[in-house]
Amino acid sequence: MASELQPEVVLMDIKMPGINGIEAARHILEDHPHVRILMVTMFEDDASVFTAMRAGARGYVLSAIRTVGRGGAVFSPGIAARLMDFFTTTHPAVPREAFPTLTEREREMLHLMAQGASNAEISHLLSLSVKTVANYVSNILHKLQVADRQGAVARAREAGLGREKA
Repeated sequence: MASELQPEVVLMDIKMPGINGIEAARHILEDHPHVRILMVTMFEDDASVFTAMRAGARGYVLSAIRTVGRGGAVFSPGIAARLMDFFTTTHPAVPREAFPTLTEREREMLHLMAQGASNAEISHLLSLSVKTVANYVSNILHKLQVADRQGAVARAREAGLGREKA
């Protein structure tokens, strides 16, 4: 299939019917050295990991597909750390009555703006693109009927937002 489909990345298990994933990886990489192989498997013993890496696998993930299929979640360590930081930092709720036209996400962004966060910082904290954050900020300015970010921040602070840094 790799010859026919010419993938950039192949997700493969070590144990497969017929040829095992390690042998399959060797065959694929002999003919297509540009292909990157990620082993997604249940085998966590050193021999399996080391053999897969020697065969050319670029990564080795344990039971991610099965975990997600069962309703669980799998995140890389970097993403997990960002999620933990976000959810363990208090983000006081912005009262609905203070800004009834704003969505929950817009209220969350207004709170961060009031704390002095830039669009890039908000983008990083909420795992959104900077362009998406800019679109939200524009919507907030329109809904609050203010001319600029400073006007929105002033309104937010009048409502009690931005007193503690997130």
